[in-house]
Amino acid sequence: MTGHSVLQLPVPALEEWVRTRHAHYDLGFVSDDPRFGHAHITALGPFDPAPSREALDVIGAIAASTAPVAVRLERLDQFPNGIIHLVPDPADALRDLTARLVAAFPDWPPYGGEFEDVRPHLTVDAASDSASGTVDPPVDPPVDLASTARLLAGVVPVAIVLDRLQLAWWESGRCHVVHEWALGAAPGR
Repeated sequence: MTGHSVLQLPVPALEEWVRTRHAHYDLGFVSDDPRFGHAHITALGPFDPAPSREALDVIGAIAASTAPVAVRLERLDQFPNGIIHLVPDPADALRDLTARLVAAFPDWPPYGGEFEDVRPHLTVDAASDSASGTVDPPVDPPVDLASTARLLAGVVPVAIVLDRLQLAWWESGRCHVVHEWALGAAPGR
């Protein structure tokens, strides 16, 4: 399988910026689906590529029991693998949502169990330093925290309310929303 699904919280305030970065690297990951959250905070991924109706109902119940989450995105950081991201503040409600999803779907650990400490974040770019195992071949001009901060000047900080949970499919040429739930809404709304 070449694609994967993700349970994600779209961030409309940064959608155009992140969508433009996707287009810069690979147009195949620019979705025609107007609901698709290129800019998002992952709640759980990868996830079951073909969830059952029962699984979708469980996700819907978790979304319904989760109040919309107010966060501020301002601080830029970088993971050891080179992923440059914005850190949501506060992150407790996001960690709680991920923990509840993992408890409901233990066969789908965050990031396939690759990381011990899963930190909520919004990916904005990847460092082009080939020594860090990131973008290869190197990008010109090079991408690092400083260059990304310059590109984001005037865009962040943003204060947002995350109010939707999406089951999104990520695959070159096929990115789309599979299902979507409003946070804090009664099931079926």
